[in-house]
Amino acid sequence: MPHVELSLSGAIVPPPRTPVETGFGSGVERWASTVSEAAEPCLIVDEDGVIRAFSPACGDLLGVGKPVEAVGRPLVERLSLIDFTANAAVLEDSEAEKIPPLLAIRSRHLARGLIRLVPEPGHPPVTVDAVTTPLVDGDGIVGSLTFFAPVRY
Repeated sequence: MPHVELSLSGAIVPPPRTPVETGFGSGVERWASTVSEAAEPCLIVDEDGVIRAFSPACGDLLGVGKPVEAVGRPLVERLSLIDFTANAAVLEDSEAEKIPPLLAIRSRHLARGLIRLVPEPGHPPVTVDAVTTPLVDGDGIVGSLTFFAPVRY
């Protein structure tokens, strides 16, 4: 006849570890390492709207330059944003603050919209569809992650 013994004790639950203890940085830093190697056009900005990382495809699509030129600089300084009028005028600062990567941070919600820009001087304008999610670390918003897709006419 088989013999079974049962012993009950409290579960051993280790205390939660901080991101520093686990070897990871903040939420933005963890996403930045992934985004910088991504095949899709994507971008990370921190809560101040400063570029923290972007994929090579994003750099090509938006014309933000090389990572050494763009990382650490405000997003609106690196993009040549224009409006949707026939004149393609430079977008006013108050309107530039409403682009999805920045709107998601302020609103604390997903943001989506079209962005029109000139990737390089002398090139025709490009329209991109931007889908952005805020990045949360604890109770606060620490940045946003945006994916871009070119809009073909």
